[in-house]
This record gives sequence, structure tokens and C-alpha cells, in this order.
Amino acid sequence: MAILTFLRSLLGNDSTHHITDSTKEHSSRTDISDISDVSDSETKEVSNETLTVTWDGPDDPSNPKNWSTGQKWAASCFSTSPALTSIGEEFHIKNEVQLQLILSIFLLAYALGPFILSPCSEIWGRVRVIRFGNLIFILFTTLCGFSASRSQITAFRFLAGVGGSASVGMGSGVLTDCWRPEERGRGIAIYQLAGVLGPAIGPIVGGYMTQYTTWRWCFFTIVITNITVQIFAFFFLRETYPPRILFLKAQAMRERSGNQKFQTEWEQSENDRTLLGLLRITLSRPWVMLGTQPIIQVLAVYQAFNFGTLYLLISGFPALWEGWYGMPRGDATLNYISLAVGSLIGVNICGPATDRVYASLKRHHGISENEPGLPEFRVPLMIPASIISPCGIFLFAWSAQTKLHFLIPNLGAAIFAGSSIISYQCISAYISDSYSLHSASASAACSFLRSTLAFCFPLFVPALFGQLGYGWGGSVVGLASVVLGIPAPWVIWVYGRRLRQSGRFTSGD
Repeated sequence: MAILTFLRSLLGNDSTHHITDSTKEHSSRTDISDISDVSDSETKEVSNETLTVTWDGPDDPSNPKNWSTGQKWAASCFSTSPALTSIGEEFHIKNEVQLQLILSIFLLAYALGPFILSPCSEIWGRVRVIRFGNLIFILFTTLCGFSASRSQITAFRFLAGVGGSASVGMGSGVLTDCWRPEERGRGIAIYQLAGVLGPAIGPIVGGYMTQYTTWRWCFFTIVITNITVQIFAFFFLRETYPPRILFLKAQAMRERSGNQKFQTEWEQSENDRTLLGLLRITLSRPWVMLGTQPIIQVLAVYQAFNFGTLYLLISGFPALWEGWYGMPRGDATLNYISLAVGSLIGVNICGPATDRVYASLKRHHGISENEPGLPEFRVPLMIPASIISPCGIFLFAWSAQTKLHFLIPNLGAAIFAGSSIISYQCISAYISDSYSLHSASASAACSFLRSTLAFCFPLFVPALFGQLGYGWGGSVVGLASVVLGIPAPWVIWVYGRRLRQSGRFTSGD
């Protein structure tokens, strides 16, 4: 109970009233300052029946789907390894697996954190949970920089990952809140920009920093950057979760009119609205989804393999460029640019293309502009991406094995990164289309397997590339990508609708 009391004080006294299971896809946002006063005469004429609070028509400017494009971009963006050798030398870590664990433990937290934080956003709204998670991230990332042992830095990295997982786990939720189905490809592309640039800029800065200063400043720089972003987010990040916004609207109307009959649909329901009741429902929802929803299971496995393979290549970069190619540490990190370039190309192709394909398939199936299309309309771009992906892996593996010019394996890495990000974006859009109100929980369910494999795969790097070499080691991954990756989009295209309809959480047809 002490923990619950702390959460109440931290998140606010109204924290038990911010979710509704009956809010529809087209619901969204209102500021208290936007609400008109309710006059005394209006209050006197109110009947004994409960007055349901909803949007002021389809063009209500407080609905996030009616925000300006700039406001949507702001909401989408804000909800968003080279130092290992130096760390190993200072802490006398000789075991390669233990060294990779320091890198990967952060991703294990990304697997577990969303199961707590993403459902909480369906109680208290997105903004409070994102800010709370960022506070945890800043605190423990700072402590990473002051770590005095391997155990300390591993523990602090894990706890920092729990905080950082808040924004990652709620990505699909924020996109669903703000962007209409016809615009979600563009919204996901914007949301992915930080994730695309981070794996390139971070290692480059960290590589030169550890070469000329100390690895501790890698963590301090992250903290300084994050604090700067949070200052901007404090002014520009707005609540996007429809039930939370509508509750604020109903609360303000009750306070101004003195009439307690203004309620949201959820407040009128028979659900257990105590904090314990809400937590019991929401915290179990991602696990229930992962265990009972076939479409979530298929999407999670496919996305997990792509994500794990990407992190396997990323974690193998230092040994490849510094050890195999003999580059200085700072120069070696410049090869991460290939991952960013490939991902940026994938983002810029997928963003507008997925919206065009979605609109074209709606017209082909005779669906009106005012009606949402099927989530399966997100799948077509995944088909060429699944074929291109293993090509990039094989090119990377054998050009590295034979020590061709460094641009050739970089080209292979860029091809794989671009195709991987296309599949990732399409799956994110599919989740948003399938689960409107509970998209954050659905995303958390997929994130569990995705981040778990991203945690595990780098641990195999010493054995995979060290014993088999880059050619055969990469071929193992490439063959798995052919066997698992190529059939997956076809399975989703043919059987996706049937798999969705077997679940009870989906909002689409």
C-alpha cells in the first residue's frame, strides 16, 4: 500500500480515472483551458440522467487527430557500444560474453519495462508516464557514469533501460492517438527518426570520446542531451491519450458547473475504478495479449527476429572494424553511418509509400474515404523488404570475411538496416490499426520478444563470428532470415484477418 500511496502522490489525485474501454478509434484530446463555462441556468435545466462527455463534433480541435501537422510531429518525436573495450579494461573483464552483457542488459530492460509502463499510460495518460520514465533514465544513466564495478554498471544500465523503455513502449500508442489511419505511415516515419539516427550518432560520439577522454563521459553526454530534450518536451509535449483527455474535460465541466453528472463513458461503466482494480486489469493486459492473441504472437516473433539480427550486427561492429580491419577506434565508429543511411532510406521510402498503398487498397476494395481500411493493407511493403533483407546479410558477411574494401560490407549493412526498418514500420502501423485503445499494451507485448532477442543475440557474437568467421557466421543468420523472414509477410497477408478476429482486443474488422 505504501507503493500505491507513493504512485498516487507522484501521478496525481485523479489517477484512478484516466482509462476507458469504450472510447472509439476517433476519440482524442482536450485541454482544460479549452472548455467553455457551463452557466447556472444550464445546470438547473440538467435532467437526472448522466451526461456523457465526448468530443465537440468530428472537427473538435482538442482531438489529437485534428491537431496541426506540427503538433502531431512534436508529440511523435518527443515520445521517442564503442566504450565496451574501455569499460572491460578498467573493470578487468576478460570474458567476451560478460562484456556483451553490459551492452545487452539495457535491452533486457526494454523487454520488461513496457509491460509495466505502457499499461500505466492507459490509466494515467502518456505524458506523466513518459516523464516519470525519463526521470528514472536520467538518474540511473548518471549513476552508470560513476560506476566502480562491473556489477554496478550492469545494474544501473538495467534500471536506466526500464526508464528509457517508457517512450519506446508507447510509440504505437502515441501514433494511434494522433494520426489517422491514412496518415500513420508518415507519422511512424517521423517517430522513427530518433531511433534511426541514434545507433549511428551515439557510437561515433562515444568512440571518439573514449579515444580522447574516458568512457564515463559517454553516459554524462547522454544525460546532458536527455535533459535538454526534456526541457523542450516540458513545453511542447501534450497529452494524447483520448480517455485521459476526456476525463480532464469532464472533470473541468463538473468543477465549473457544480453538476457531478458530467461523466465519460468509462466513468458510467461498472468496471472496478479503484487503483488496485485498474492496475490488475491494465498490468495483466500485455501478458494476456501475448499469450492469447495469435496475430500478436506472429508479429512479435517476426519483429523480434529482425530486431535481434540488427543488434547482432551492431554489437559485432567494434570487433570487425577495429580487430579485423585494424581501424583506430574513432575511425571505426564511422562505419555506423551505414546503418543510419540505410535506415533513413528505408524510413523515407516506407513512410509515404505505405500511406499510398493503404489508400490504393482501400479504393480497390471499395472502402470509402471515411472508413478505415484493413490492417493487412500495411503488409505489401513487407514482402520486398523480406527478400532484400537476407541479400544484405550475405553481402555483409562474405565481403567482411574476404576483407573487401570497407564500403562493401557497409553497403550490405545498409541494405539490411533499410529493409529491416521497413518491416518494423509496417508492423507498427499494423498494430496501431488493429488495436486502437490498447495499442500501447499491444506494442508492449511485441516489445517483449523483440527486446529479449535483441538482448540475447549480441551474446552469441563472440561464438558466431569468432569461431565460424564472418562469412559462415553471417550465412547462418542469412539462411534463418530466408526460412523465417520471407514466408512471414505472406502468412500475415493471407491469414492475418482470421488471426485478428480470433482475439477479443482488436478494434478493426
